[in-house]
Amino acid sequence: MQITRQAALRRFWYPVMPAALLDGGGLHPFTLLGEPIVLWRAEDGSVACLRDRCCHRTARLSLGFVEGSDVVCGYHGWTFSPQGRCVRVPQQAPGTPIAANACVPAYRAQERYGHVWVTLAAPGEEPLAGLPELPQDADPSFRRIAEFHEPWDIGALRLMENSFDNAHVAYVHRATFGDVQDARPNLYRITSQHAYGFEATTHYRVVVRGETAQRAIGSEEAETVREQTSAWFMPFVRRTGIRYPNGLEHVIVTCATPMDDRRSMILQWVYRNDSEAEASAASVIAFDRAVTLEDKAILESCDPDVPLAVVDGEELHMASDRPGLVMRSLFMKLLAQAGEQEQRAEAPAWVPVALPRGTAPQPA
Repeated sequence: MQITRQAALRRFWYPVMPAALLDGGGLHPFTLLGEPIVLWRAEDGSVACLRDRCCHRTARLSLGFVEGSDVVCGYHGWTFSPQGRCVRVPQQAPGTPIAANACVPAYRAQERYGHVWVTLAAPGEEPLAGLPELPQDADPSFRRIAEFHEPWDIGALRLMENSFDNAHVAYVHRATFGDVQDARPNLYRITSQHAYGFEATTHYRVVVRGETAQRAIGSEEAETVREQTSAWFMPFVRRTGIRYPNGLEHVIVTCATPMDDRRSMILQWVYRNDSEAEASAASVIAFDRAVTLEDKAILESCDPDVPLAVVDGEELHMASDRPGLVMRSLFMKLLAQAGEQEQRAEAPAWVPVALPRGTAPQPA
């Protein structure tokens, strides 16, 4: 699926950057689903978001500056309100009316969970789903730790599937908490499903390696067990609640916001029911970073163009792939309801091995 070519995906909310980046003022460019946008904080504290193109000569508005609540184009000084209306053309005589079509598309933005979220839904269109529900954010027994935000050269759907793939843990994470001698995973059990996501549970053995892992997991034992309850929010957000036998809860929120069809901004933060004295934020981040960098190395080697069809043999499947196959199925339904066809790259990045008819493994 070529994400930027699927119009239905514009009708969801995407986190694009930590809200704290806007607190210092200035203009902040981003590319969302191939669309250049610019964000800033207006005088009333709200977040403004426009297409990052001046309607005069297409210069990037992000190269200009903020004046009050408005953005001033750095090329000729045309000034635009947070609603995208041109409110000043310095070259015109005072009192001269500004053309009604002198405007730039404005997009809805909001601040939640410490991040700025944007939807590219057209005026008059409502987003298909609201922001993910993260109950720990309002729970005083949990603290929120911002871990990282950075672009990865991956397709967003690859990361979402990987987040529900227990089969990779033994191998990809063999240096952090996996064990190649224990490669048969406990499968995820999908406990509820709806049009825009699902919840699932699983558990698995965790090898505790080194002081960094001990501090983050809160255990000096050689191994422990994770009880895991996860949720996928279409299109590209997952929440994984991990509970250890010692009572520690570690809730990971990972978002893959598509910048284009090959790059995604990966944003991750966590909630913990312990204190800084028990486990410093630095130690928590250090362990999770080691784990996510292992994922990054593998996922950047995968074709970002994920095929939604699951029985044509282009990609083969096994039982532990079921959550990812459910994702693909729900995306197929979304596109069908929107009257869209799945868009693919013009040529596959690899050529699948030809198999005799009827021998391709089927999804579980």
